[in-house]
Amino acid sequence: MKKLKYLDYYIFIPYLVLSVFGVLMVYSSSSYIAISQYNNPEYYFIKQAAFVGMGLVLSLFIFLLKYDNLKHRKIIMCAIGLIVGLLVYLLIFGKEINGAKGWLDIGPVGIQPAEFAKIAVIWYFAYIFSRRQHQIVHNFWSSMKQPIILFGTILLLIAIQPDIGGAAIILVIGVIMIFASGVSTKLGITMGALGITVILGVVELVQIFGTKLPFLQPYQYDRFLAFWDPFEVSQSAGLQLVNSYYALSRGGLFGVGIGQSVQKTGYLPEPYTDFIISILGEELGLIGVLFVLGLFIFLVLRIYLVAIRTKDPFGSLLCIGIATMFLIQGSINLGGVLGLLPITGVTFPFISYGGSSTLVLTISIGLILNVSALNKMRGQNEKNVK
Repeated sequence: MKKLKYLDYYIFIPYLVLSVFGVLMVYSSSSYIAISQYNNPEYYFIKQAAFVGMGLVLSLFIFLLKYDNLKHRKIIMCAIGLIVGLLVYLLIFGKEINGAKGWLDIGPVGIQPAEFAKIAVIWYFAYIFSRRQHQIVHNFWSSMKQPIILFGTILLLIAIQPDIGGAAIILVIGVIMIFASGVSTKLGITMGALGITVILGVVELVQIFGTKLPFLQPYQYDRFLAFWDPFEVSQSAGLQLVNSYYALSRGGLFGVGIGQSVQKTGYLPEPYTDFIISILGEELGLIGVLFVLGLFIFLVLRIYLVAIRTKDPFGSLLCIGIATMFLIQGSINLGGVLGLLPITGVTFPFISYGGSSTLVLTISIGLILNVSALNKMRGQNEKNVK
């Protein structure tokens, strides 16, 4: 327990505040639907509170682990093997829900392996890249062949579920970690430009050919239609986005009051997951949204600062990957809520309802706290030596 005095409160307190605030917002945004579905307004609230509680215990456990255990090769490879195995199992035996095979039932609890794939990829890349930094600088393709093949396999397994939002997040995380691993500036710029070109090309193809494209499902095309002109399809594909606008507009600066949302009463589908920020804006106004975003951005920047201060390459890359995961996931969710990006079904970190997401986020916080504690302990030892 001596390690507790090295706890980074600039990470732990924002995480705790966001998690508690998220539980309260899940209760407020889900109570109406929970009554109609389960005759219990606290159904989703109790489940989310339980996951947050389990996550808190799990994060503290990971924080107290010996740092060197995080770099144990067999543990990392077992985690990656388990994730790949679960993703393959889902594709073969998984039950299709809302057009995707993304859920695995373990007793009364359903988990999403794609969520755990995010932290597994970050952990694996941090381990591999930290050990091959010299090779990456001098012989990039040779040293990266194996990790990229494994990375591509995981991306493909998630994309064909299909979970395009999850695959996009993991793709960006992987690319950022590759850039941070020591590649040359020229190669980094080339890869970045190629990626942007591919994305813009795909969007252009969707706009021209629509559902004639073999990789595009009708419901995915509907999301593009809603993104381009939500009011034109306000009774179908644009329903969520239009009602999101109504919620944010009604909330104004200070909101209509906690629990007083109208959009959560059947107008905005899934108000406690993808569009919980819309309900937050309606009930607590722009001030409430800015409070959450400000605390969230502070947390992300603090993790990047820990990455910069960390002298150990593994810990630094781990922090970069996790901070990027938080930032990209939050940006995609907020972009969908505001109509700046197509809706992808990605939740907002710490605020939205979701067991798998909550556990992955708290595992990530535990890892960051462990790295930060190592920095503080080493700094203290250096002072003592002087």
